[in-house]
Amino acid sequence: MPWRRCAEFAFAIVLASWCHAAWAEGPDVRKLLTPEQFHAAGLDKLTEQEIDALNRWLVTYTARDAPEVRRSDVVVQAEVKKVDAEGIKTRIDGEFHGWDGETVFRLENGQVWKQRLPGRWVYRADSPEVELHKNLMGFWVMKVIAEDHAIGVARVK
Repeated sequence: MPWRRCAEFAFAIVLASWCHAAWAEGPDVRKLLTPEQFHAAGLDKLTEQEIDALNRWLVTYTARDAPEVRRSDVVVQAEVKKVDAEGIKTRIDGEFHGWDGETVFRLENGQVWKQRLPGRWVYRADSPEVELHKNLMGFWVMKVIAEDHAIGVARVK
């Protein structure tokens, strides 16, 4: 029977590390907030375990409650309208090589977008500034500001 306990213990360790890895891939407040926002919220005083608990809550909240809050809360609706009207200004995270038809864009603000329209454009830059806005039809467009070149995109994360 000792071998069975060892096997159960090993399984528990593997399961725990897998669960931790699964949570680590979800939203992380350390990446979602700027260092200034993280500090202003007092989150820099939390332990790693407390931050992990907050991240787990964030995943659950995003999946279960956020869509309803977005539909029903007046303050949230006003912010959504503001973002839609003003657009988003940020940078591509790291090296950028243009797009090729199925490009995924990882942005410094933590968002992930994918190319939704066909097309190919070759352009190399390190963390170029981009602007995202809705077009007249209500679809999102991402423009590389330095080159004034744009492509239709859809948000992934």
